[in-house]
Amino acid sequence: MIVTQGTDLSAGRQVGLAAVITATLMQSMENMNRVFPNLSEIPIPVVILAVCAVGAVIGLLNGFVIAYLNVTPFIATMGTMIIVYGINSLYYDAVGGSPIAGFSDSFSSFAQGFFRFGDFKLSYITIYAVIATLIMWTLWNKTRFGKNIFAIGGNSEAARVSGVNVPLNLMGIYMLSGVFYAFGGMLEAGRIGSATNNLGFMYEMDAIAACVVGGVSFAGGVGTIIGVVTGVIIFTVINYGLTYIGVNPYWQYIIKGGIIVLAVSIDSLKYAKKK
Repeated sequence: MIVTQGTDLSAGRQVGLAAVITATLMQSMENMNRVFPNLSEIPIPVVILAVCAVGAVIGLLNGFVIAYLNVTPFIATMGTMIIVYGINSLYYDAVGGSPIAGFSDSFSSFAQGFFRFGDFKLSYITIYAVIATLIMWTLWNKTRFGKNIFAIGGNSEAARVSGVNVPLNLMGIYMLSGVFYAFGGMLEAGRIGSATNNLGFMYEMDAIAACVVGGVSFAGGVGTIIGVVTGVIIFTVINYGLTYIGVNPYWQYIIKGGIIVLAVSIDSLKYAKKK
């Protein structure tokens, strides 16, 4: 979204909703505290489709409000963030209001499993991330949709005049993002081993920071998938590094916020010089 001069503040809450939905559907049959005790075991692909459909609908709503009602992305997605959190909290309270855990072995393996090569372990989540990166790289660089998104970010009016359906493409990018948030939320629930309605809090800030560190410009039309991946790696190293050396979590928020402000400031100065 940043490439289109937009943003999505609802990302973290969408992750949380997908995680809670997944958690209620993927509990082990032997779990005495199952949310739905009469529900038979659901195949993982079915749950993937279900949560991704929810994410797509939320993304579609974001895209429609932004593209057709001309609401700024910041305001539109902030509203969606609050709505999604409210829905998630209502659902979470309805199913017990306590951490949802005790997943099936198949789902735990799906999220926490790995391939072993001697002493080296390659996690399934890493493989999923590589696949997602390849999909997005292809979409961004080899399809008309990707070119349209960059054109919209560079100059939406010029893109419209050249024949690009700006509203439709914007809806498409927000819907695609919703699908990725949902799948990410599903994996996060499995990785942690439980889910609550507060899972995903502030995740969007980490995502924005990783993007700007990776060279995506808020001015629009500038950014690469490789750059974003690099930003994610750098920011992940910073996160784990700060935790490893025992930095107070509150100071970590201050440091990460400072990184965002610094990166955006540098980007703004570069954009001003170009003008």
